[in-house]
Amino acid sequence: MDPVHPPDDADRQARFTALARAVVDPLRAYLVRRAPADADDVLAEVLLVLWRRLDDVPAEARLPWCYGVARGCLANARRAERRRARLADRVWGERVHEPGQDEPAYDDLHAALRRLPEGEQELLRLWAWEELEPREIAVVLGISPNAVSIRLHRARRRLAALLGESPAPQPDRSRVKGGGA
Repeated sequence: MDPVHPPDDADRQARFTALARAVVDPLRAYLVRRAPADADDVLAEVLLVLWRRLDDVPAEARLPWCYGVARGCLANARRAERRRARLADRVWGERVHEPGQDEPAYDDLHAALRRLPEGEQELLRLWAWEELEPREIAVVLGISPNAVSIRLHRARRRLAALLGESPAPQPDRSRVKGGGA
């Protein structure tokens, strides 16, 4: 008998293993795009939260729910990094580089995206990079699908204005599992 994992825990382990296998790659990609240097550490924290909250994971929206957990863990990591930087500033009396500062603009899109408020940036990233539908984004952000659609429309228009373009048509999402909005 394994003293670390009692026999009645076998079902829980199997459910967690299945969940982790299904979401680890998309979550790693999500985190790498947002915090390349910290992605593995934050992913480990996400998996710990998923283990602890395994019974809370909704069967109909597993990946979006996990993105929400990853988003929270990433926010915690960023807050911790800012606290460490402030402490280092006080201790050494010099400015320490904070994440997200002085990063080179790779192209006009990334530069324009950074000019949007953080909430709109995340909304657009979930939609464009993670290819989530508004109903899935709603799970990640903890708001209604209608609010997501409205905010997404506004964010896309603001981004297009920053790029000096008219809003582009929405991409065909018929290939995304689950169909339309």
